[in-house]
Amino acid sequence: MRSRRIDDHPPGFGDEDRPPPPSERPSTPRSPHPADASRVATLAPVPAPLGPAAQALAALIERVRLAIRTRHYSPRTEKAYVFWVRRLFVFHGRRDPREMGAPEVRSFLANLASRERVSASTQNQAFSALLFLYRDVVGRTLEGLEDTARAKGPVRIPLVLTRQEVNATLAHLHGNPWLMGSLMYGVGLRVLECARLRIKDIDFTRGELTVRDGKGRKDRVTVLPGKLLGPLGAQVERVRLQFERDRAGGIGTVALPGALDRKYPSASGSWTWHWVFPAARLYIDPDTGQRRRHHLHESVIQRAFADAVRASGIPKPATCHTLRHASHLLEAGYDIRTIQELLGHSDVSTTMIYTHVLNRGGRGVLSPLDVHPDVSPPR
Repeated sequence: MRSRRIDDHPPGFGDEDRPPPPSERPSTPRSPHPADASRVATLAPVPAPLGPAAQALAALIERVRLAIRTRHYSPRTEKAYVFWVRRLFVFHGRRDPREMGAPEVRSFLANLASRERVSASTQNQAFSALLFLYRDVVGRTLEGLEDTARAKGPVRIPLVLTRQEVNATLAHLHGNPWLMGSLMYGVGLRVLECARLRIKDIDFTRGELTVRDGKGRKDRVTVLPGKLLGPLGAQVERVRLQFERDRAGGIGTVALPGALDRKYPSASGSWTWHWVFPAARLYIDPDTGQRRRHHLHESVIQRAFADAVRASGIPKPATCHTLRHASHLLEAGYDIRTIQELLGHSDVSTTMIYTHVLNRGGRGVLSPLDVHPDVSPPR
């Protein structure tokens, strides 16, 4: 039984609590005749058996999944790698990838760049997936493939909102989206890091917030804004009341990362492990069969933020990730190493990108036109 990570949303999330409309409810006969039952059984569709090529691909994909889960890669990495294995299989006429070599892989990557015009990051993702397939699953090194140059992507300047634009956007958010947006801006959280906050991660006394299992599977401690202590405390109290009602109804358990539910059997029903932003509806855990409450899906805040940007009239393609406030911290004069630690950047060069978008116009340099005394606009 595979342990599911906390950002791997369960299938059919919340659908069991929503009954189908009357027009879609199947009609059930009251007393079927035995002859009719046998006739229905003969008319039931029988799944067609898989061909030899599809069977070989299915066996290979199972090996890929096992290798990825053994290395504790994320479910999204598993989904992406399996996708590229299937694409390679289809591109070469449903051939078994184990029968291919470096020329077939190289032609597949070249087709992605020349005909499909995928981005450099997409091409590099496919490259990494196929390298993993042959090196760690098939157990064969493709001669010349590891020395192939990776696609070089463009160096983009990040989109940054001004303080006025941030205030205008947050003014169009309400409820949990407002609190989550304020946390992402004031704390520097990513979307999933904010959605996956648990009660134990907030320290109101010290004014700290702990980010667990962030990008790169790293933990970090960051600052908790004083202006959010009251709204966040009210949110925790509302969640506590909901938690007590769920526990009274026999629900109240949450998913735990890894195998902690086996190491600490009572932790899933503990208040400290509960979500700060729980979902409104319940779901049935496919592994345990229990009715549980997951954290709020990240698409809720993403849709709300997109609507707020449109409502505020800001002519920028801003997303939730835009709220990460590195440039505003730099403008306030904080040390770049401190900002790197607060935001969870692996390399300081990532943090230094924000120095190009400081609100000082051209890296703080005055234009010669602005200092020339004799140049003025025409009347």
